[in-house]
Amino acid sequence: MVRGKTEMKRIESDTSRQVTFSKRRNGLLKKAFELSVLCDAEVGLIIFSPSGKLYEFSSSSLNRTIERYQRKVKEVGLSSKEVEEDAQHVKDGAISMAKKIEHLEVSKRKLLGDELESCSVDELQHIEKQLERSLSKIRARKTQLFREQIEHLKEEERRLLEENTKLREKCGIQLQAPHSISTKGQKAVGQKESVWVETELFIGLPKRLTKCLKTHKLI
Repeated sequence: MVRGKTEMKRIESDTSRQVTFSKRRNGLLKKAFELSVLCDAEVGLIIFSPSGKLYEFSSSSLNRTIERYQRKVKEVGLSSKEVEEDAQHVKDGAISMAKKIEHLEVSKRKLLGDELESCSVDELQHIEKQLERSLSKIRARKTQLFREQIEHLKEEERRLLEENTKLREKCGIQLQAPHSISTKGQKAVGQKESVWVETELFIGLPKRLTKCLKTHKLI
């Protein structure tokens, strides 16, 4: 038979209420004892019956457990106060940080040329000086970057020239100066040199034909 769920409300019948109290009290005392033994916990239990009768259980000494409880309550109270103070300090810091952020946002918009209607002459002069200092720093940084790039390109050029020279030496190619090349070209154009070329051309009859004519006494 399935046990029904007990409705959580005051039992109207005095007899049923007393029976239920006895059963539940004994079960609660048993659970407190088991908890103290199984888990090595310090347990203190105080129960007053509807008639005012006291029932208690303690794993060691109930008075010592109560004193320990009171000390812990004080410590927790102090800790709670410290937590509240820390929370208030964090809240104040957040409010101050929000104000600083808002001030920085306003300053940024003014540096960008917005919301200048409410600025006085002194404020405008101050903003102008800030922009001039920023522009000077920007130009100095840009000049430095240009110089670094130029040095890098020069170093790259030197490296490529060295590699080119090594490759020419490896291939047996000698570099010729531009003036020597032009001088040789002018000499070839302005001066003609005689060159003897050996060929097989000759004047007269071929040797075989001459020999044939001698054989037949034609010559």
